[in-house]
Amino acid sequence: QVQLVESGGGLVQPGGSLRLSCGASGSTFTIYTMGWYRQAPGKQRELVAQKTSGGITNYADSVKSRFIISGDNAKNTVILQMNSLKPEDTAVYYCHALTTTWGSLWGQGTQVTVSS
Repeated sequence: QVQLVESGGGLVQPGGSLRLSCGASGSTFTIYTMGWYRQAPGKQRELVAQKTSGGITNYADSVKSRFIISGDNAKNTVILQMNSLKPEDTAVYYCHALTTTWGSLWGQGTQVTVSS
């Protein structure tokens, strides 16, 4: 199996920055995409950003030019650098991985709150 453990998150003022990290352990050779989703209260979970093992990235329109996803394939980590945060970015952020053997896997989630 593959386990995903997130760190980062917290409370930040509008315009501020936060960094989320996700580390994968276990059968990490099965991972071909890692990324982040988020879910705000009363809303569906949505893709924020993802990165394939080949380096292709994909971002939600709402975060383009503000968020940057990066990763280290050797260390099996993915980082989400979030800049110019807005109150509407408030949500629980989930690390996500696509694997060849177990399909879609999720981390436990970390709260991000943007408020003055």
